[in-house]
Amino acid sequence: MAAKTSHFKVDNGDMTLVELESARNILIDCKIRVAADDENDVDVPDVGTQLRDRLPRDSAGRLYVDAFLLTHPDQDHCSGLMRHFHLGRPDTWVKADDKIIIREMWSSPIVFRRADRKNKSTGHVLCADAEAWRGEARRRVKLYRAQGYFSDGDRIQIFGEDAEGKTDDLLPILVSAGSAFSRICGVTDGTFEGFLLAPMLADDDEEAEVLSKNNSSVIVQLTIAGDGKADAGRYLFGGDAEVAIWERVWDKYAADKLAYEVLIAPHHCSWHSLSWDSWSDLNSRARVSAKARNALSQAAPGALIISSSVEIHDDDQDPPCIRAKREYLSILNPGRGSFRCIADESGDGPLEVRVGWYGIKPSKLALGAGVLGATTVGSEALAHG
Repeated sequence: MAAKTSHFKVDNGDMTLVELESARNILIDCKIRVAADDENDVDVPDVGTQLRDRLPRDSAGRLYVDAFLLTHPDQDHCSGLMRHFHLGRPDTWVKADDKIIIREMWSSPIVFRRADRKNKSTGHVLCADAEAWRGEARRRVKLYRAQGYFSDGDRIQIFGEDAEGKTDDLLPILVSAGSAFSRICGVTDGTFEGFLLAPMLADDDEEAEVLSKNNSSVIVQLTIAGDGKADAGRYLFGGDAEVAIWERVWDKYAADKLAYEVLIAPHHCSWHSLSWDSWSDLNSRARVSAKARNALSQAAPGALIISSSVEIHDDDQDPPCIRAKREYLSILNPGRGSFRCIADESGDGPLEVRVGWYGIKPSKLALGAGVLGATTVGSEALAHG
């Protein structure tokens, strides 16, 4: 049985559903705008219904995701959470609302802590959906501390240690940076393996300040089985992680931990994931960070790089940024992969990628998608820098 990923049309934002060979599913971020729920708004795809149509129901008739990873608490990664997902004890679910149960949250307290630190300097505040996520994560952690076990709908895995030892008593539900994981809803699932690259704890206050300003996000390499092949496709998800994060990741990890058949271009194909310089200010004089580019260059031959963004134009917009797209196309050269901007795909449905014995296979190419060469790749191909 092949696995599948669906990458929804959400403009500048992220929303990916991973459907595993085991029939379990993982949602990575969500952006369901109010306009997407308005049946009279024909310009914004109804991604909420598209998601619901892909989810199973449990014995109580409730739609559910087995795991929901929030890479970081920006509005374009968690919009629609309160409208579409049940928060609170699972026994308080209301049939008339028919909200989606989150069997297990995958959440990072240090990412929230860094977001708070950044917001204090900018004057921004977390959106209501982000605050709701944090409140639900705290409820689940409190429940675990009280009783030492979970049921579906109350589960949480913590991604990355918190500062000052605040997660030291949560080791059974903690995934440390630099470690692999394959448990979902309390059981080991042999059809995927994750490797957590970030967030990492800072060595000092100065580094913590830099990492906070650089959109600290969960970064994970996800290896997915398909048609019985354990490593049929490797995905690299990095949320909105910017240049300082990618430089540190490159310094810390071997290249194989960053290898991918599919990369979701971080921060919606932003130049700030590849450079310290401003594209709008410096244009062609802006310089690429060699370390950040190396971290994002570990593409297998025939790899697919996806920009979850609006259309990319040759202007000073960022994100998405034309210079970032050019760098990704260069990474894929010579003609051995494809770059796909979701906004360029035909129709309102998501870009779907099948993961099977012979590697990854995206859905039919749309005109103007910026295609280079083949679109099917086997995971046995070696990564390169």
